[in-house]
Amino acid sequence: MPQSTEDPPKKPPLIGALLRVPALAIHRKLIRELRASGFEDLSPPHMAVIQYPGPDGLRPSALAERAVMSKQAMNQLLKTLEAMGYITRSAAPDESGGTIVHFTDRGRAAYQKMADILLDVEREWAEELGQKRFTELKTLLGDLWDTPLIR
Repeated sequence: MPQSTEDPPKKPPLIGALLRVPALAIHRKLIRELRASGFEDLSPPHMAVIQYPGPDGLRPSALAERAVMSKQAMNQLLKTLEAMGYITRSAAPDESGGTIVHFTDRGRAAYQKMADILLDVEREWAEELGQKRFTELKTLLGDLWDTPLIR
């Protein structure tokens, strides 16, 4: 039986791709605009630490879990960010021997700039999709945020 020369019908992207592609676009925009705003030393891996809700008051192990990376990899990122002046690490107040991460003034400034960039993204996307549809999108994603499905 001869093979068909027609391309098989394309399947629509699954939810993973539908969420990943916009997330990657946001990360690229964040890095580009952070660098243009004077935070030239930040790179995509650093987003694992400085992303919402930020590292303030958290242990490196909690940051590693949140970023889905090893504790060793997280500690390397923290060491780099500390050397660049974005975070500090101090002894945990409970005398457990662990450390707690805090933003420095430079880290807080970068975090605030990220928030400003993300507000711009929201305005752009609302313009592209229409305010009603964008609000629905945010509401639906917010509903998922609060479920055990993504925790």
